[in-house]
Amino acid sequence: MVVAPPGSNVETDQRPGLNRLARLLARATPAVMGVLNVTPDSFSDGGRFIEPPNALEQARRMISEGADILDIGAESTRPYGGAKAVAIDEEMRRLAPILPAAVALGIPVSIDTMKASVAEWALASGAAVINDVWGLQRDGDMAAVAAKHGAPVIIMHNRQHADPSIDIMADISGFFARSLRIAESAGIARDQIVLDPGIGFGKTPQQSLIAIARLRELKSFGLPLLVGASRKRFIASVSPAPPDQRLGGSIAAHVLAVANGAAIIRTHDVAETVQAVRVAAAIASMR
Repeated sequence: MVVAPPGSNVETDQRPGLNRLARLLARATPAVMGVLNVTPDSFSDGGRFIEPPNALEQARRMISEGADILDIGAESTRPYGGAKAVAIDEEMRRLAPILPAAVALGIPVSIDTMKASVAEWALASGAAVINDVWGLQRDGDMAAVAAKHGAPVIIMHNRQHADPSIDIMADISGFFARSLRIAESAGIARDQIVLDPGIGFGKTPQQSLIAIARLRELKSFGLPLLVGASRKRFIASVSPAPPDQRLGGSIAAHVLAVANGAAIIRTHDVAETVQAVRVAAAIASMR
């Protein structure tokens, strides 16, 4: 379970959402993380929320729909290639009018970034969690930043390219083992870590399906699991549809992910996902 750093106080901690995050991960029902992309080129909603008023309206909407956490990113990390690299200054310029205001809305905010300097700025601005799509293995300073701030970190599995010939579960496990060694060396407490198998990232559609079907194998690490299958391409490989018409597939994947052990679901469609996981949890409780 993710916990607040030693000595932190709910009244004085610069990241007041941190204590609430710990409580979310201690409860029986999964937490729902709402995705807020402040980029012009996100695969699912590119450009819709690049303007601060639109971004903050969306943040408020997701909270009203039941989001437990907001995940804010200002550089597209879309898993299928073609995203443009964003300079550090530009990434922070996009975040500056949005992230602190989103923090003020009162729920934990996660910063979705691959850059340690952006993560450090975000944590100083009130973000509670680092969400690193390269699992501490791309920017050599990321683990040190997390340790310095006592911030929980989401370690996501990734690959530069998909390889259909590999055992994807073995690859994910090996990646996590390397990331956890990096985290330990930096002084990140193990109970500050969440693991994400990285649905769609460096995987074929079939491998993404396998990662959800065999998610429970990753419980061997003894850490909370996050799954973000929302609108991903693997859904279209089963039932062809553009990203904004993959809600049914997203919910199916997320409900099964929860059944297989996911503690956090990352989604663009908060209201529908909250309803789905709550109903699934209620049904499961009747067994």
